[in-house]
Amino acid sequence: MPRPKKCRRICALPRSSSFGPLEGETAGVVELAVEEYEAIRLIDLLGCTQAECAAQMEVARSTAQAVYDAARTKLARALVEGRRLVIAGGDYALCPHAAGCAGRDCVRRGCGRRCGCGGCSQHKNGGK
Repeated sequence: MPRPKKCRRICALPRSSSFGPLEGETAGVVELAVEEYEAIRLIDLLGCTQAECAAQMEVARSTAQAVYDAARTKLARALVEGRRLVIAGGDYALCPHAAGCAGRDCVRRGCGRRCGCGGCSQHKNGGK
């Protein structure tokens, strides 16, 4: 029996959830999970290391790296192939202080310790 998936803590939902080419037809859709968006935000935008990203998202560093790698592949596919990018879904828990705390040192301030599971998308859907 596989180990249950751990919720990934995110500090901010995306302001926009769909992006696409302005010219011509789109060649399909690429779906980026919310936790993949968060990994891109933390590492590429805020300049966190993978270890800092993992601590912020409350996962192992290897998990953060895998999430980040998957996100970069999807971003590249959307850009190179002219596909629409949609940010949706995933197994995440929104930080309870997300509105005022989307900074790099969120985890150091202790604002969102463990999701307490009951609030993450995985557990809201009965573990599916």
